[in-house]
Amino acid sequence: MVIDVVGLEHEHLKSNVIPNITAIAEEGESAKMEPVFPAVTSTVQASILSGKYPNEHGIISNGIYDRNSYSVSFWEQESSLVLVDRIWDILKKKEKASNFSSDTRTAVLFWQNTMYSKSDIVVTPRPLHMGDGSLVPWCYSKPVGYYEKMKEFLGEFNLRTYWGPFASYKSSEWIGKAAEYTLEKSRPNLMFVYIPHIDYSAQRFGKNSSQVRDDLKKADDIVGNIVKKTSQLGLKNQTEFLIISEYAFEDVSSSIPLNLKLRDAGLLDIRTIGDKEFVDFESSNAFAMVDHQVAHVYIKDGFENKTRRVLEDVKGIDRTLAKDEKKTLKIDHERSGEIIAISERDKWFSYYWWHEALMAPPFASTVDIHRKPGYDPMELFFDKEKNSISFDTNLIKGSHGRPADFERGEGLAVYISNRKSGLARNSNNTVKCVDIANHLVNEFKSS
Repeated sequence: MVIDVVGLEHEHLKSNVIPNITAIAEEGESAKMEPVFPAVTSTVQASILSGKYPNEHGIISNGIYDRNSYSVSFWEQESSLVLVDRIWDILKKKEKASNFSSDTRTAVLFWQNTMYSKSDIVVTPRPLHMGDGSLVPWCYSKPVGYYEKMKEFLGEFNLRTYWGPFASYKSSEWIGKAAEYTLEKSRPNLMFVYIPHIDYSAQRFGKNSSQVRDDLKKADDIVGNIVKKTSQLGLKNQTEFLIISEYAFEDVSSSIPLNLKLRDAGLLDIRTIGDKEFVDFESSNAFAMVDHQVAHVYIKDGFENKTRRVLEDVKGIDRTLAKDEKKTLKIDHERSGEIIAISERDKWFSYYWWHEALMAPPFASTVDIHRKPGYDPMELFFDKEKNSISFDTNLIKGSHGRPADFERGEGLAVYISNRKSGLARNSNNTVKCVDIANHLVNEFKSS
């Protein structure tokens, strides 16, 4: 049972706020865990599930830029975007190679890039956009109809609590109940569960806020209910619980409108359509696909030096990576930008490119996670007076994405197990997130 509690840190075990999770750690072991770079959801999850770095699996951020179609898309769910095998693929291939027929069943609930995957059970949100502009909240599931059966017991998954200005712990509660349902009805041998809601409060209020503390309690209750369910089903003594997170948050004070900086330097072009400004990806010599504290900057041949000089002059950028520098952080994949910018610890990147809010494209004021050419945390805030998503970037209090730093204790996730697996038995008492998949494979191999 692998439970991903976003934003959980090793220090929280000392807080007396998460007794259920702390009990799991005290029964077995715990350690700080190093995420891959960039420390964002889709990238880290792909590495946890595959044991590979982004330069192999290709998930270089929560978004992807298609150089052929000049288009950016965020939060795409297709499994094929991950270019390597993940744990369910690895287990099935090992069974096939050994001519061993097994009843091993895997389940994955709400993890990224799992639609059409070869896991036996999959549930992931996939709302249907209708021709009249309406949206039908729906979840893709495998087997076909699994979500519909689940809905009879749990009710419909409320997408509004999963992201946007109404995002809350209610989404995690539903996912926790879905995990309990799956345990009872399907008894998978390996299950991955995503508990996202601390992410919302950390971005809205900061990592040390009372709201984060309250949401930690709620996450602990959800984990406690899942553990209780395994006990009721007689499975607890046979179950290894892995509680992990993807990254730690940093408190931030302001944003950097990187595309506006590129535009002012004459590198980014816009097209005015219907009195609104859109990025012209085709003619721009450089633009930034931003994701929290990281930005992939895509540059046309001959403009690398000018772009680097522009970025060096932008206040709030900590450093830039190109060529060999990208190899050092294992982000040297063809999907990556020619240059990758990393913000200072207390900054984050906005995707904005307009000087006046009136010129912003229509999707900027809405919750539109797929079409925006950058991650937009402003979707967590609704401006009632303007009847739109707020443009006040100073509202954001927490972000993440920078490389983890053990010396400064920055960006470190957490690993917790109710068993002494040995993963954390080294001189630093640390774990790399890429070690999780291999540990799970070995557990099944030995059993």
